[in-house]
Amino acid sequence: MISIKEKIAYGLGDTASNIVFQTVMLFLTFFYTDIFGISPAFVGTMFLAVRLIDAITDPLMGALADRTNTKWGKFRPYLLWFALPFGVISVLAFTTPDLSEDGKMIYAFVTYTALMMVYTAINIPYCALGGVLTADPKERVSVQSYRFVFAMLGGLLVSGLTLPLVEFLGQGDQAKGYQLTIAAMSILGVAMFLTCFWGTKERLHPPIDQQSSFKQDLANLLKNDQWRILSIASVCLLSGMVLRTSLAIYYVKYFLNMPDSITLFITLGMLGNIFGCMLAEPLAKKVCKVKAYISLQVIAAGLCIASYFVTADQTTLAFIMFIAWGFTFNMATPLLWAKMADAVDYGQYKTGVRITGMIYSSIIFFIKLGVAVGGAAAGWLLSGYGYQADTAQTPETLKGILMSFTLFPAIGSILVAVVMSWYKLDSAKVDEIHLQLNKQT
Repeated sequence: MISIKEKIAYGLGDTASNIVFQTVMLFLTFFYTDIFGISPAFVGTMFLAVRLIDAITDPLMGALADRTNTKWGKFRPYLLWFALPFGVISVLAFTTPDLSEDGKMIYAFVTYTALMMVYTAINIPYCALGGVLTADPKERVSVQSYRFVFAMLGGLLVSGLTLPLVEFLGQGDQAKGYQLTIAAMSILGVAMFLTCFWGTKERLHPPIDQQSSFKQDLANLLKNDQWRILSIASVCLLSGMVLRTSLAIYYVKYFLNMPDSITLFITLGMLGNIFGCMLAEPLAKKVCKVKAYISLQVIAAGLCIASYFVTADQTTLAFIMFIAWGFTFNMATPLLWAKMADAVDYGQYKTGVRITGMIYSSIIFFIKLGVAVGGAAAGWLLSGYGYQADTAQTPETLKGILMSFTLFPAIGSILVAVVMSWYKLDSAKVDEIHLQLNKQT
């Protein structure tokens, strides 16, 4: 059994990660278009282009972590080494130097790329760390439940404090306000990463005699059919989620015409996320994780579709639907990450080689690809529907914002449910795999 203290320490690592991840999802598109003054079409294209870099750096980072051997383990050291660079580059990404239009685009591309690279360097080892804390499937769900409760607390911190701090620290200068706000949050994030480093322990290790090249790791990865299913599901999942969360500000500000309620809307949504994550562990104890995950995605899709029919004057209902969607959608999140650890065991069972870092890094690449697709779609859709920053929107633009916030994200959840119907690592199969692996050790 892992102590609650260690689970909390591990969870604080994702609180730190989410200070940036949630800021990117909730505010970066808006920051680029309305604060820094970059066109939404460029922002969307930039988000997608950076994923081409991730296609190289993510698997390399996973392979590097698998081959790292220190007195602290394979994955924990990266929390120590990259905590400070992560904080510094986060601030640079939300800095607005006085540049020409082309200069702004170059600066945004360089700093956003750097932010994603350092995020890769710290987040992939952090995520892989969750796969080596315990071999117990139930404890894995518990660890991930703690993790995502604390991750959502980071999101709550971002959603609840960002705009008030921007106003308070900026004193009318939003650009300065964003920079100082992210600086304050980054300091807190660095401290949390270090707490995670000192408060956790790696317990699972690859076979002592395991030797493989990067090419062999890739070949073994491709043999893992359950990894392929999780990767496809991750793209669909994050595409829909990021599209919805990126447009939440626009939905509240323009469609509901409640600009002063943006913080309240996203904060209440984050509370729904937290309570959903908290119920993942008791749900997994009573229901098959795979069936539960598929059902939750179908319900989340239904809530998105129902939200399309909520009119602009039904503000209370709009809030309730957003909270209910976050609650349902994020009840499934810890279940997905527990499945990743199971996929690592399955890969070792099938090939005889344990590549924890490679599997996590490759799935994280597809997660980030989904983030990019969702972010790009948000920018492209805003541009396509004729969005103009900080002005009254046309009826066509308002309808486009509504459709992009409700109907299009539902497609992502439906696709996830379809893809996960092919996933076969249920509780019985996982127990069989662990029995075989224990015989080999």
